[in-house]
Amino acid sequence: MKRCMFLLFSLFVAISLAGCGEGSQPAKQSEQASTQQPPSQSTEAKSEKATSYPLTIKDSTGQELTFAKAPERIVSASPAETEILFALGLGDKVVAVSDYDDYPEEAKSKPKVGGVLSPNEEAILVQSPDLVVGGISMKEDVVTKLRSLDLQVITLRPKVVQDIMENILLLGQITDHQVQAEELVSRMKADIGKVTDAVKDLKPEEKKKVYLEFSAGWTVGKGEFLDELITMAGGINIASDTQGWNPVSEEKIVKEDPDVILFAQGFTDEKTGETLDQTIRKRSGWDKIKAIRDNQVIGLDHNILSRPGPRITQGLYEMAKAIYPERLK
Repeated sequence: MKRCMFLLFSLFVAISLAGCGEGSQPAKQSEQASTQQPPSQSTEAKSEKATSYPLTIKDSTGQELTFAKAPERIVSASPAETEILFALGLGDKVVAVSDYDDYPEEAKSKPKVGGVLSPNEEAILVQSPDLVVGGISMKEDVVTKLRSLDLQVITLRPKVVQDIMENILLLGQITDHQVQAEELVSRMKADIGKVTDAVKDLKPEEKKKVYLEFSAGWTVGKGEFLDELITMAGGINIASDTQGWNPVSEEKIVKEDPDVILFAQGFTDEKTGETLDQTIRKRSGWDKIKAIRDNQVIGLDHNILSRPGPRITQGLYEMAKAIYPERLK
C-alpha cells in the first residue's frame, strides 16, 4: 500500500510540475531570493575545501558510487536537483534536464530527457554523462536499469528539510563545489531562523490549525518535509495524525475546522476548468469551515512548495507569511 501511495504521489508531482510551467512566479522576498545566486568562491577557500578524488559516496538508496574526478557532464532528471545544481553554479555542467525543469530560466533551453518517473534512456545515453541525478519521483527499477547501462546514477529522496540541505552538501562534494554548497546551506539555515524566530513566542492557544492540499483531494501527514514546513512556520497540521501522503476525508476537514487552508497554485480541473481553490470552496459543508468563512484560503507557488531544493526555505517563508501575516512582513 505504501509503495502504491508513493507512486501516486510521484505521479501527482510530475503532473503538477507540468501544469505550473511558465505560469508560476517565485515569491518576491529579497532575503529568500538570495539562495538562487551561485555563491562566491575564493581561491584560498577553494583549495581548503577541494574534494579529494577518487571519492566514494552513498546516495539515498544506500548505493555506493565512486568518482575518479569531478563530473563534467551532468544529466538531471529532476527539477529540484536541477535547481540545486544551478544554485551551486554548475549550470554549464548540466547537459540535459527533465521535461518539467523550468527554473532557473537557463534550464528551459537545455536538451530534455523525458519525465521524472521514467526518463528516456536513449536521450540520456546520447549525452554521454558522467553523472545522472534522479529525485524522489524516479522509480527504483528505472535507477537499476540506468545503472546497468554503466551510468553513474545518484538518487536523492529527502524526507525532511535537513535531508535537502545534506543533499546540497553531497552534490557540492561530488562536483568539487563544497564552498558554494556550504554557503548556500548557511543562507538556507539563516532563512529558517528568520521564520522560526518570528513564530517562536506563539502561545499554544495562538497557533493556527492548517490544512494543506497540494493536489486535488490529497494532503500530507507526518514524515514528509511539507508537514515539517507547517510546524516550522508555527502552524498545526490537521493531517499530522496520518503518515506520508494521503487522500483526504472531506468530513474530517470539516470536523477539524482549520483556521487556514493552503493550496498549491497551478491546478485546474480538466473537466470543469475550476482552479483548486474553487474546488475547495465548493465542497459540501466546507462553507462552515473557519478558514473559508474568514477568507483564509491561500495559494502558494507549487514549484517552490513541492520541490525539495534550494528554494524550499522560500516556500517556508511564504507559508509562514500566509499563516501569520502580521509576524512576517
